[in-house]
Amino acid sequence: MWNLAVAARLAAVQQVHLRPVFKAKCVTFVSLMEIVKCLHLKARGEVYPCSEVLRFPVPDDKVDWAVPWTNYNPVDYTAPALLKQPSWADPPYRNPCGRTGLKGRGLLGRWGPNHAADPIVTRWKKEGGKTVTHNCSGKPILQFVAICRKDNKEWAIPGGMVDAGEKVSATLRREFGEEALNSLELAEAERQGVKELINLLFEAGEMVYQGYVDDPRNTDNAWMETVAMNYHDETGDSVGKLALHAGDDAGAVKWMDIEKEQNLYASHTHFLHQLVKGRNAHW
Repeated sequence: MWNLAVAARLAAVQQVHLRPVFKAKCVTFVSLMEIVKCLHLKARGEVYPCSEVLRFPVPDDKVDWAVPWTNYNPVDYTAPALLKQPSWADPPYRNPCGRTGLKGRGLLGRWGPNHAADPIVTRWKKEGGKTVTHNCSGKPILQFVAICRKDNKEWAIPGGMVDAGEKVSATLRREFGEEALNSLELAEAERQGVKELINLLFEAGEMVYQGYVDDPRNTDNAWMETVAMNYHDETGDSVGKLALHAGDDAGAVKWMDIEKEQNLYASHTHFLHQLVKGRNAHW
């Protein structure tokens, strides 16, 4: 049965996903049903990350909580490391996008939404000082800073969790500096210079997405939500010229062309698709 807390969460998610992707001329709206159909796939992966736990299989037509399923028997799993820590007082929630085949918190620290922030730093691909266009679409090619995650070797946006009491804007700056530029290992003078460039670029960002993420760590009771912001270096003269160095959480980092064939971590390909539509770039 749905309770008031679950209904409130679903209403909030519905409102979030009807936000415009950009405030400029190109406005894209994303409905909750599109999110369910497009994003709730990796959250049903057979093997739960960093474990040998198998999810209870959930077919596409049984994802929706509104569909009766008396035989649904999700596996109960919370990582042992989390069980050793004090539990937050949050009551168990129900995943707003449907069944995942696993209950508990898995690898996530909180019941319900676990908040992250994803900075999408972009520039136009250039050769010989000229912007490169794609042979088929004729549209300019957009590049973004991508990291290779150490835990699963998948390429991703260099984002991370929002610390308690931290503003999302601070998380976006911190995660990009730590994961893509390895700012923690820089000399103090160099670190300050990098910080100034990041602060300058991050003053003007565009929201690409906010809400539920199809993360492989999601469960029936805990899931990821994020704010994905685009910070675009139009001329390529600021962050676009910085040397990229992978931080502790990244195995590698590079400027990557944005293209349709990419299979990135979680919902990151979906975020980039929304971005290129807003900037009329190649997909």
